[in-house]
Amino acid sequence: MKQFLLIFLFLGLALTTHAQRLGGQRVFEFLNLSPSARITALGGQLLAVRDSDLASAYRNPALLNQQMDKQLSFNYNFYAADIGSGYAAYAQHIDKLDMTFHGGIQFIDYGDFEQTDEFEQNLGNFKAAEYAINIGASRQLYENLAVGANLKFITSQLESYNSTGLALDLGAYYRDTSSNFSAALVVRNAGLTLSSYREGNREKLPFEINFGIAQKLKYLPFRLTVNYRNLDQWNILYDDPNVVDEGPLLGDIESTERGWFAVNLDNFFRHLSFGGEFLFGKKENFRVRVGYNHQRRAELKVAEFRSLAGFSFGVGMKVSKFRIEYGRAIYHLAGGVHHLSISTSINEFKR
Repeated sequence: MKQFLLIFLFLGLALTTHAQRLGGQRVFEFLNLSPSARITALGGQLLAVRDSDLASAYRNPALLNQQMDKQLSFNYNFYAADIGSGYAAYAQHIDKLDMTFHGGIQFIDYGDFEQTDEFEQNLGNFKAAEYAINIGASRQLYENLAVGANLKFITSQLESYNSTGLALDLGAYYRDTSSNFSAALVVRNAGLTLSSYREGNREKLPFEINFGIAQKLKYLPFRLTVNYRNLDQWNILYDDPNVVDEGPLLGDIESTERGWFAVNLDNFFRHLSFGGEFLFGKKENFRVRVGYNHQRRAELKVAEFRSLAGFSFGVGMKVSKFRIEYGRAIYHLAGGVHHLSISTSINEFKR
């Protein structure tokens, strides 16, 4: 089992020797937006929890399983300035193949824009939006190991500029049932652009390799999740020269300069996101969540002002045949986003 995970990791790293994570040089970044309120509340990542949550399979296709059979999931994220994103999906388990399949669509709508010329004369309005049609499947290889894949067709329309692409996700999930520990490895958004905004210019997709673990406590209804993004690149620091250097973790301890250790510690934690989920009730139908994303806090905090930037929280509950989730992520001192999710299973209405 361990050998399989190591092979999976080294293959992914070998494929991305020249990969770079540089801001502004990749297209279709909306693919990395949180697909559900639950994931938003847990810090923006959830890779190693395999239950009945269909939206989680968008981030790791290996999480698809028979519990998701005939499930419908609808999710919408409210951003500022009338920008909104969402994800809707359906899953089906096929007994003959012993596989679970899902299909869905992710989108982001940037709203309406006013078009003007250099003299500020109104030339009309235009829209901007991006979509990704996703299909995927998962199979249980062994008792404790599952693998899966997603294929995404992507289209982007920004005024008169258009681009299309294909992306592939590969995921593996391992669970030790005796200790309630699980781990996952995911290669996301490997692919290419089919057509570009400018002819002859091939943009890069937001490729990344992620790793996650989850541990459910034995004597407390609580599950801890830790996720590490961008195994394919170590340095993901973005330092604004106009911002005074601060402490390496929560960014609230001022310092005049940072040494090698502080810089690398800060960089390491920018790869990480943490989530905690309290599971109440015999069937865990009521859940309270909290999360922390250090990269979000480090890049969006306001110098000399304390805030909750980087933190997130949420709640989920089952009401009759529906599961309703709410997530709140604080991006900046000025505010954050609200995420709502509603899911149900067609099987619920047959009982």
